[in-house]
Amino acid sequence: MSSFLLSLLVFFPLLGIILLAFVPKTEEKTIKLVGFLATLPTLGIALYTYFFYSGGGDLAKLNEKHYWFGFLPKGNPWEVNYELGLNGFSLVLIVLTAVIATLAAIASIHIKKEWKGYFMLFLLLEVGMLGVFAAGNLILFFLFFEMTLISTFFLIGKWGYLEKERAAFSFLLFNGIGSAILLIVIMILFAKTGTTNISALVAIFASPEGTLPMEISGDLRMGLLIATLIAFGIKLPVFPLHTWMLRVHVQAPPSIVMIHSGILLKIGAYGMIRFGMEFYPEEFNTLAPIVAILGVVNLLYGAFLAFVQTDFKMVLAYSSISHMGIVLIGLGAMNEAGIQGALFQVVSHGLISALMFFLIGVIYERTGTSYIGKLGGLAKAMPLTAGFLLAGAMASLGLPGMSGFVSEFMAFLGLFKEMPIVAAIGAIGIIMTAVYLLRAVLNVTYGKANNLYDDAFDLRPVEMVPVVILLGLIILIGVIPSVLTEPLQTALETIMLGLGG
Repeated sequence: MSSFLLSLLVFFPLLGIILLAFVPKTEEKTIKLVGFLATLPTLGIALYTYFFYSGGGDLAKLNEKHYWFGFLPKGNPWEVNYELGLNGFSLVLIVLTAVIATLAAIASIHIKKEWKGYFMLFLLLEVGMLGVFAAGNLILFFLFFEMTLISTFFLIGKWGYLEKERAAFSFLLFNGIGSAILLIVIMILFAKTGTTNISALVAIFASPEGTLPMEISGDLRMGLLIATLIAFGIKLPVFPLHTWMLRVHVQAPPSIVMIHSGILLKIGAYGMIRFGMEFYPEEFNTLAPIVAILGVVNLLYGAFLAFVQTDFKMVLAYSSISHMGIVLIGLGAMNEAGIQGALFQVVSHGLISALMFFLIGVIYERTGTSYIGKLGGLAKAMPLTAGFLLAGAMASLGLPGMSGFVSEFMAFLGLFKEMPIVAAIGAIGIIMTAVYLLRAVLNVTYGKANNLYDDAFDLRPVEMVPVVILLGLIILIGVIPSVLTEPLQTALETIMLGLGG
């Protein structure tokens, strides 16, 4: 196995960018084909790595470490290296990223202008997302993280809808603040420990008190944890740091919303777990009740606001806020069931939200609107779309046999063990999820018919590909949860060991 496998995984989309540079900007079909094909090698490597690990392979064999030329003199105690590495959790997110990126490339057939610039930024965004989950040190993580911000900003601002510029700048402002906070945390950790290697930092903070290269007081640890939670809480997002996300989900093109809701929001959960819970387990345990309560607030706030929306995109946007509350609920439980539920929810919501936003994007393409009151009786003209939309809603509300049920059940099981009253209040949000999703879907598909859309054509064969794959994965995880539990088990054990479990 090549020692450069992870580098190939992360940077292969750059080859697509190079090829696109030589394609005339008017060649729409060629550009879209190259953009799609450029995502396939990364998808193949990601799946190969997943099956390698599932077959008993050691992910440590894939780790890369190379001297970072020109950054600092070699051998100096503050040396920063180019490091890539995976654990079970980051591997699952790498596979999720590769799958959704490929499907979003298919969804990009609906892009109407400047296809060359779009796909070059799209592939750069994919490199950033893959790099975030494969990075072995914090500085490399930060650089990839910034790459996702810049490319997403332009993709929203250039190819979005009516208020695209406002949505793009709102995205940049909030996430830029989160980046600044994160950078301060990284610099403090580097100054205090002399390393930014993620595994080394986990080991350092797990070592007995007084053995750190430079002593980090309990108050400083707590401050660093709070700053980390704020930085990634903006990304997740946690109420009340969520307003930017609503604009993005409404104004960005459907293919980018698939990536944003399916992957980019999950960077927030990934950061909270890897750089919050794993670095500062004792301090996280202290804040766990607050995290759980914030999760319930997210869940209820998103659910009740989703219920009163008239735009289907806003329903799904508030639904994402609500479902990210389940991640916080699972983490706040601080036990194996809860954390496993949170990890499951990260993957499950990524698939479900990508499916739902793709379908509403298809409907918008056919009708020119996403307002629920204008889309009544759509099942007559688009029966396949209506059926898949209902299936996606069933998955999102936690129907047994689908991935949403597993994640919600485990997260709430964990919280009921530790904080039964808080969990009982949060369960209201699960009921509300069924209410607002079924209300929206049934009004669109079987509500008062709008004859203007009787001629709208149903899903084309190329559009069926993302729908069938996403729904298939949602059902696969719901019926055979071991496809996730096995690769996540080692990561879960590491987290629990740090927490003293």
